[in-house]
Amino acid sequence: MRIGTLGAGSMAEALTTRWAGQGHEVMIGARHPEKGAALAGRLGPGATSGGFAEAAAFGEAVLVAVHAEAAVEVLEAAGAREGALRGRTLIDCTNAIVPGRFTLGAPMAELIAEATPGAHVVKAFNLCHVDVWRLTPPVFDGVPLGVPLCGDDPGALAAVRTLIADLGCVPLPGGPLERAPLLEATAALAIGLWLGEGADARSALPPLSHAGIEDGGQPPVPGSR
Repeated sequence: MRIGTLGAGSMAEALTTRWAGQGHEVMIGARHPEKGAALAGRLGPGATSGGFAEAAAFGEAVLVAVHAEAAVEVLEAAGAREGALRGRTLIDCTNAIVPGRFTLGAPMAELIAEATPGAHVVKAFNLCHVDVWRLTPPVFDGVPLGVPLCGDDPGALAAVRTLIADLGCVPLPGGPLERAPLLEATAALAIGLWLGEGADARSALPPLSHAGIEDGGQPPVPGSR
Protein backbone atom coordinates (compact mmCIF):
# COMPACT_ATOMS: atom_id res chain seq x y z
CA MET A 1 0.00 0.00 0.00
CA ARG A 2 1.18 3.55 -0.67
CA ILE A 3 0.94 5.61 2.52
CA GLY A 4 1.36 9.37 2.74
CA THR A 5 1.65 11.30 5.97
CA LEU A 6 0.67 14.86 6.71
CA GLY A 7 3.27 15.49 9.37
CA ALA A 8 6.74 14.25 10.24
CA GLY A 9 6.56 14.11 14.02
CA SER A 10 6.58 11.29 16.53
CA MET A 11 3.25 9.68 15.55
CA ALA A 12 4.19 9.68 11.88
CA GLU A 13 7.55 8.12 12.71
CA ALA A 14 6.21 5.46 15.08
CA LEU A 15 3.50 4.23 12.73
CA THR A 16 5.35 4.48 9.43
CA THR A 17 8.44 2.76 10.84
CA ARG A 18 6.32 -0.32 11.39
CA TRP A 19 4.46 0.00 8.09
CA ALA A 20 7.62 0.50 6.05
CA GLY A 21 9.01 -2.59 7.76
CA GLN A 22 5.98 -4.51 6.46
CA GLY A 23 6.76 -3.50 2.90
CA HIS A 24 4.44 -0.53 2.44
CA GLU A 25 5.69 2.44 0.42
CA VAL A 26 5.74 5.64 2.47
CA MET A 27 5.99 9.32 1.62
CA ILE A 28 6.50 11.72 4.51
CA GLY A 29 4.75 15.03 3.96
CA ALA A 30 6.29 17.81 6.02
CA ARG A 31 6.13 21.57 6.37
CA HIS A 32 9.92 21.68 6.62
CA PRO A 33 11.57 19.60 3.86
CA GLU A 34 14.65 18.77 5.90
CA LYS A 35 12.56 17.19 8.66
CA GLY A 36 10.63 15.05 6.22
CA ALA A 37 13.80 13.98 4.43
CA ALA A 38 15.46 13.03 7.73
CA LEU A 39 12.52 10.82 8.73
CA ALA A 40 12.35 9.21 5.29
CA GLY A 41 16.06 8.45 5.56
CA ARG A 42 15.51 6.69 8.89
CA LEU A 43 12.69 4.61 7.40
CA GLY A 44 14.90 3.20 4.67
CA PRO A 45 14.91 2.82 0.90
CA GLY A 46 11.12 2.34 0.59
CA ALA A 47 10.43 5.84 1.91
CA THR A 48 10.52 9.28 0.29
CA SER A 49 9.56 12.76 1.39
CA GLY A 50 7.86 15.85 0.01
CA GLY A 51 5.39 18.57 0.86
CA PHE A 52 1.86 18.07 2.11
CA ALA A 53 0.34 18.16 -1.39
CA GLU A 54 2.84 15.61 -2.68
CA ALA A 55 2.16 13.21 0.18
CA ALA A 56 -1.60 13.58 -0.32
CA ALA A 57 -1.23 12.78 -4.04
CA PHE A 58 1.05 9.82 -3.29
CA GLY A 59 -0.96 7.95 -0.68
CA GLU A 60 -3.71 5.47 -1.25
CA ALA A 61 -4.04 5.98 2.51
CA VAL A 62 -3.07 9.29 4.10
CA LEU A 63 -2.37 9.70 7.82
CA VAL A 64 -3.16 13.03 9.49
CA ALA A 65 -0.29 13.12 11.98
CA VAL A 66 -0.17 16.70 13.24
CA HIS A 67 -1.45 18.41 16.37
CA ALA A 68 -5.21 18.78 16.33
CA GLU A 69 -5.12 22.56 16.16
CA ALA A 70 -3.08 22.43 12.94
CA ALA A 71 -4.99 19.66 11.18
CA VAL A 72 -7.40 21.72 9.07
CA GLU A 73 -4.68 24.16 8.05
CA VAL A 74 -2.42 21.29 6.96
CA LEU A 75 -5.25 19.64 5.03
CA GLU A 76 -5.88 22.90 3.22
CA ALA A 77 -2.17 23.12 2.38
CA ALA A 78 -2.46 19.60 0.95
CA GLY A 79 -5.24 20.78 -1.38
CA ALA A 80 -8.06 18.99 0.43
CA ARG A 81 -10.64 21.72 -0.23
CA GLU A 82 -9.94 21.35 -3.95
CA GLY A 83 -10.50 17.59 -3.82
CA ALA A 84 -6.89 16.41 -3.58
CA LEU A 85 -7.93 13.65 -1.17
CA ARG A 86 -11.09 12.64 -2.99
CA GLY A 87 -11.45 8.87 -2.99
CA ARG A 88 -8.49 8.39 -0.61
CA THR A 89 -8.49 6.69 2.78
CA LEU A 90 -7.80 9.48 5.29
CA ILE A 91 -6.76 8.28 8.74
CA ASP A 92 -7.46 10.63 11.64
CA CYS A 93 -5.49 9.85 14.80
CA THR A 94 -5.92 13.30 16.38
CA ASN A 95 -7.45 14.30 19.71
CA ALA A 96 -8.41 17.84 20.70
CA ILE A 97 -8.18 17.55 24.48
CA VAL A 98 -8.15 20.62 26.71
CA PRO A 99 -4.92 20.46 28.76
CA GLY A 100 -5.42 20.00 32.49
CA ARG A 101 -9.20 19.69 32.19
CA PHE A 102 -9.25 16.48 30.14
CA THR A 103 -12.33 17.58 28.23
CA LEU A 104 -12.87 17.64 24.49
CA GLY A 105 -12.25 20.68 22.38
CA ALA A 106 -13.14 20.49 18.68
CA PRO A 107 -14.78 17.35 17.22
CA MET A 108 -11.79 16.38 15.12
CA ALA A 109 -13.17 13.62 12.90
CA GLU A 110 -16.10 15.85 11.99
CA LEU A 111 -13.87 18.83 11.21
CA ILE A 112 -11.48 16.71 9.16
CA ALA A 113 -14.33 15.18 7.17
CA GLU A 114 -15.76 18.65 6.47
CA ALA A 115 -12.34 19.86 5.31
CA THR A 116 -11.79 16.96 2.91
CA PRO A 117 -14.69 16.59 0.48
CA GLY A 118 -14.80 13.16 -1.08
CA ALA A 119 -12.23 11.58 1.26
CA HIS A 120 -13.04 8.40 3.18
CA VAL A 121 -12.21 9.38 6.76
CA VAL A 122 -11.41 6.65 9.28
CA LYS A 123 -10.82 7.44 12.96
CA ALA A 124 -8.16 5.18 14.47
CA PHE A 125 -4.92 5.11 16.50
CA ASN A 126 -6.09 7.89 18.84
CA LEU A 127 -6.23 6.02 22.15
CA CYS A 128 -2.56 5.30 22.82
CA HIS A 129 0.59 7.26 23.57
CA VAL A 130 3.13 7.27 20.77
CA ASP A 131 5.41 4.93 22.73
CA VAL A 132 2.80 2.19 22.46
CA TRP A 133 3.03 2.30 18.66
CA ARG A 134 6.79 1.81 18.93
CA LEU A 135 6.33 -1.58 20.59
CA THR A 136 6.95 -4.58 18.35
CA PRO A 137 4.23 -5.66 18.74
CA PRO A 138 1.97 -3.94 21.32
CA VAL A 139 1.02 -6.90 23.51
CA PHE A 140 0.00 -6.57 27.17
CA ASP A 141 -0.34 -9.56 29.51
CA GLY A 142 -0.23 -11.79 26.45
CA VAL A 143 -3.11 -10.01 24.70
CA PRO A 144 -2.51 -7.99 21.50
CA LEU A 145 -3.67 -4.40 21.64
CA GLY A 146 -7.14 -3.79 20.21
CA VAL A 147 -7.49 -0.73 17.99
CA PRO A 148 -11.02 0.66 17.51
CA LEU A 149 -11.79 2.28 14.16
CA CYS A 150 -14.80 4.21 12.92
CA GLY A 151 -15.64 4.96 9.31
CA ASP A 152 -18.27 4.70 6.60
CA ASP A 153 -16.48 3.36 3.51
CA PRO A 154 -15.93 -0.43 3.42
CA GLY A 155 -12.77 -0.15 1.32
CA ALA A 156 -11.22 2.44 3.60
CA LEU A 157 -12.07 0.40 6.67
CA ALA A 158 -10.49 -2.68 5.08
CA ALA A 159 -7.31 -0.72 4.34
CA VAL A 160 -7.03 0.53 7.92
CA ARG A 161 -7.73 -2.95 9.30
CA THR A 162 -4.77 -4.16 7.26
CA LEU A 163 -2.55 -1.42 8.68
CA ILE A 164 -3.68 -2.24 12.22
CA ALA A 165 -2.92 -5.93 11.72
CA ASP A 166 0.51 -5.02 10.32
CA LEU A 167 1.32 -3.48 13.71
CA GLY A 168 0.51 -6.78 15.41
CA CYS A 169 -2.75 -5.33 16.77
CA VAL A 170 -6.39 -6.41 16.48
CA PRO A 171 -8.92 -4.20 14.63
CA LEU A 172 -12.06 -3.48 16.67
CA PRO A 173 -15.08 -2.31 14.64
CA GLY A 174 -16.32 0.92 16.20
CA GLY A 175 -19.16 1.60 13.79
CA PRO A 176 -19.74 4.47 11.36
CA LEU A 177 -17.87 7.75 11.43
CA GLU A 178 -20.69 9.39 13.39
CA ARG A 179 -19.43 7.36 16.37
CA ALA A 180 -15.91 8.81 16.12
CA PRO A 181 -16.69 11.40 18.84
CA LEU A 182 -17.10 8.46 21.22
CA LEU A 183 -13.50 7.44 20.49
CA GLU A 184 -12.34 11.00 21.09
CA ALA A 185 -14.29 11.15 24.36
CA THR A 186 -12.81 7.80 25.38
CA ALA A 187 -9.33 9.25 24.84
CA ALA A 188 -10.17 12.26 27.02
CA LEU A 189 -11.54 10.08 29.80
CA ALA A 190 -8.62 7.64 29.72
CA ILE A 191 -5.98 10.39 29.66
CA GLY A 192 -7.71 12.03 32.61
CA LEU A 193 -7.57 8.77 34.54
CA TRP A 194 -3.95 8.08 33.63
CA LEU A 195 -2.54 11.57 34.07
CA GLY A 196 -5.02 13.21 36.40
CA GLU A 197 -5.58 10.36 38.83
CA GLY A 198 -2.73 7.93 38.19
CA ALA A 199 -5.36 5.23 37.68
CA ASP A 200 -5.34 2.29 35.30
CA ALA A 201 -8.07 3.07 32.75
CA ARG A 202 -8.28 -0.60 31.74
CA SER A 203 -9.71 -1.49 35.13
CA ALA A 204 -12.90 0.46 34.36
CA LEU A 205 -14.27 -2.22 32.01
CA PRO A 206 -14.96 -5.90 32.72
CA PRO A 207 -13.94 -8.63 30.26
CA LEU A 208 -16.43 -9.68 27.60
CA SER A 209 -17.37 -12.75 29.64
CA HIS A 210 -18.76 -10.43 32.32
CA ALA A 211 -20.13 -7.63 30.14
CA GLY A 212 -23.75 -8.59 30.90
CA ILE A 213 -24.78 -9.02 27.27
CA GLU A 214 -28.23 -10.64 27.24
CA ASP A 215 -29.80 -12.83 24.56
CA GLY A 216 -30.18 -10.87 21.37
CA GLY A 217 -26.96 -8.96 21.82
CA GLN A 218 -28.37 -6.07 23.84
CA PRO A 219 -26.90 -4.97 27.19
CA PRO A 220 -29.25 -4.90 30.15
CA VAL A 221 -30.99 -1.60 30.83
CA PRO A 222 -30.01 -0.21 34.25
CA GLY A 223 -32.90 -0.54 36.70
CA SER A 224 -34.82 -2.98 34.49
CA ARG A 225 -34.45 -5.94 36.83
